Amino acid sequence: MDIELSHEQRMLLETVQGFLEQEIYPHEEEVDRLGRVPLELGRQIEKRAIDIGLFAANLPESVGGGGLDYQSLVLIEREFGKTSHALHSWIARPAEILMACEGDQVEKYLIPCAKAEKRELFALTEPEAGSDIMSMKTNARRDGEDWILNGSKHFISGPVMPDFAIVFAVTGMDETERGRRKRITAFLVDVGTDGFDISEGTRSVSYRGYLTFQLGFSDVRLGPGQILGEEGRGLELSGKWLSMNRVWVGASCCGKAERLFNLASEWAATRKQFGQPIGKFQATGFKLADMAVELKAADLLVMDAVSKGDRGKMSDSDAAMVKLFCSEMLNRTADNTVQIYGGMGLMEEMPIQRLWRDSRLERIWDGTSEIQRHIISRAILRPLGA
Repeated sequence: MDIELSHEQRMLLETVQGFLEQEIYPHEEEVDRLGRVPLELGRQIEKRAIDIGLFAANLPESVGGGGLDYQSLVLIEREFGKTSHALHSWIARPAEILMACEGDQVEKYLIPCAKAEKRELFALTEPEAGSDIMSMKTNARRDGEDWILNGSKHFISGPVMPDFAIVFAVTGMDETERGRRKRITAFLVDVGTDGFDISEGTRSVSYRGYLTFQLGFSDVRLGPGQILGEEGRGLELSGKWLSMNRVWVGASCCGKAERLFNLASEWAATRKQFGQPIGKFQATGFKLADMAVELKAADLLVMDAVSKGDRGKMSDSDAAMVKLFCSEMLNRTADNTVQIYGGMGLMEEMPIQRLWRDSRLERIWDGTSEIQRHIISRAILRPLGA
């Protein structure tokens, strides 16, 4: 990525790159083979990230975070994208929705997450409510001042068993211009609460070692102090930060694409067939050219959204464009890299097959490509009355 960096940003980038070289890259193959990050290794990464100030870099300094702006955070997320998600997720960026914590919630949830004393899960997806959030069945009903929570969540991901979950549940129905609509509320639910069952879920071939969890709620009693934000404003609250997270996904896709592009370029320049480097054949060289153009375009999309984000002017459509283009660009880059390597690209001894597998997930989580297209098309048509 060719952008002009300030002295402070250059130092930050060099710090991140050095940390990844020492603490992350050496363990990628082992974690992919084991399908798990050894707890001792994860805690080591966590501690060393705290020591150099990378932990919770996305949260304000007032709550113990790094206080970085978006222009600086994008540098971190892009470099993280080059590495194993299972490993770099130990350098936590706590869910920014926790900034909605009030009163006792600040000391119980927000600050402990910023200090690595607690870990959270963002629990939104359900077996029948992935992209279709309004099909959510998890619900909470009033019982005096308390709430009784029932339902389930799956594909809830994190590096380690959490201390609590941010759980979204239906708490009623509202009448809107578009008809009746479910009222969704966010709750803070501690692991160990009676009726709250949590276990590791199925394993993914993408980002091996990054865990998924299944959550079940059976008559879980929650006090009024367990609501995050306001009752019925859960989706609105999450949306405030969800769009920016899609930009971070886009940035990480650019990082991974750059790593793949460099591997493909080196192979094309050194691998010989018919007496010359394969990169001299148009079938290969043109692939490299397309990869370079798409990566440049993706980086520019990311930087445009980040600039708007820092000025408070980024729209959901801006974020959706980033997520859509960058994730699909990465998949094309990964597939072309495998093709350039040929059979060697699928051998376990090479990192290509792992990066190829990891790339596929980016078009699904944080909103599928289809959902991003829906957001973009809606932004185009609604102002026209459609």
